[in-house]
Amino acid sequence: MPPIFLHNTLGNKKEEFIPIKQGEVSMYNCGPTVYDFAHIGNFRTFILSDILRRVFEYNGYKVDGVMNITDVDDKTIKRSVVEGISLKSLTHKYEELFFSDLEALNIIKPQKTPKATESIADMISLIEKMLENGTAYKSSDGVYFDIAKSPGYGTLAHLNLENSTKERVANDEYDKTNPRDFSLWKFYTKDDENVCYEAPFGKGRPGWHIECSAMSMKNLAETIDIHTGGIDLIFPHHTNEIAQSEAVTGKTFVHYWIHGGFITIDGKKMSKSLGNIFTLQTLKGKKIDPIAYRYFVLGTHYRSMLNFTWEAVGGAQVAWKKIKSFVSKTYDQQESRLVSKSIIYKLSEYKEKFSKHINNDLDTSQSLAVVFEILKDSKLPDHYKQELILDFDKVLGLKLDEKEEEKIIPENIKILIKERDTARNGKNFAKSDEIRKEIELQGFEVKDGPEGTVITPR
Repeated sequence: MPPIFLHNTLGNKKEEFIPIKQGEVSMYNCGPTVYDFAHIGNFRTFILSDILRRVFEYNGYKVDGVMNITDVDDKTIKRSVVEGISLKSLTHKYEELFFSDLEALNIIKPQKTPKATESIADMISLIEKMLENGTAYKSSDGVYFDIAKSPGYGTLAHLNLENSTKERVANDEYDKTNPRDFSLWKFYTKDDENVCYEAPFGKGRPGWHIECSAMSMKNLAETIDIHTGGIDLIFPHHTNEIAQSEAVTGKTFVHYWIHGGFITIDGKKMSKSLGNIFTLQTLKGKKIDPIAYRYFVLGTHYRSMLNFTWEAVGGAQVAWKKIKSFVSKTYDQQESRLVSKSIIYKLSEYKEKFSKHINNDLDTSQSLAVVFEILKDSKLPDHYKQELILDFDKVLGLKLDEKEEEKIIPENIKILIKERDTARNGKNFAKSDEIRKEIELQGFEVKDGPEGTVITPR
């Protein structure tokens, strides 16, 4: 297998990837908190994880991937109260919408997508072990991890503990030995509604950080190859994952930490708290195909900040459609019967060039440049250009072999169509209109035909 180099946040340098098991990769991706639509800044990180998986598979590795679904935390509980529905109903709704968006972006679903609520017993077990070995302690409002018992705490984030969390410490009102200690388990309060779990150390619910450690260990191993996420997760989330996991096992938790940069708008991070977010539905409303957004993301190295503008994403759509138009045509293959040495050399040269870039810390922008170099090559027959570009698309994931009329309607949309037809047939027009709006929110135009609901992608 050719060497693959990745920038490891842990050492803040590019390193050659050496797997724990030869020919295999264990990879954990921090997944969504399912209380609202994910925004396109979130999806930049999921595209990164997808490209990483595709690169490994392109190079012959077997990837065992896990992405968690956070379906119990402060945000999900508060949102379920606001919407007046159960936590399970709320999180299921937004989980389905999230996976629909993944499909629209051609992001391959990881092999396992465990929910936090399915791993409560595993979290409790980890917390019990930390209480037993003295790295955690019980207070009046929950169970906390004692960072003083964690050698090298903050190494991932290159922290200066004297200055790193002054604001957090100043505003901290929890019952901790050290203000910087973090929550493993929160004891039940009335604000939690009916969301709580029995545990030997007290009824309550898990803190956010313990969820990922438990799901990673349960579904992969105590030590894994790769953990991915956005740079905003380096501290405190990933820092705390390392501390609690290694406190339990005494082993290295993760060998390679891969973090992606932000999407910004006018130089500011895109986030719900700032109110400057766009969703895939926003893009579809502006006639931007989700795959064009994927192309836009791939045009900049994953570690660099990427400023979003409508002009830039529109330009990305034009470029993507140009490649797609070329690849979707049928070319005369008669010219492929006799292959000259010069063509063989060119094919080999382009493949080597593409692999060199994509295996060099996932350099997608240079990889796309190779695609355009191929398109401009007047000495290479079109049929071979098409073959090469489709091969590279196994990594890029730009759906270049899909014709417009072949676009697949996602399963969750098919279910909504059936539900809407049932509502219309039963003259429940309020329900029918509600489902119409939900289908339209996901980027489809709804029309009523003689045989029922007819939808077309926008």
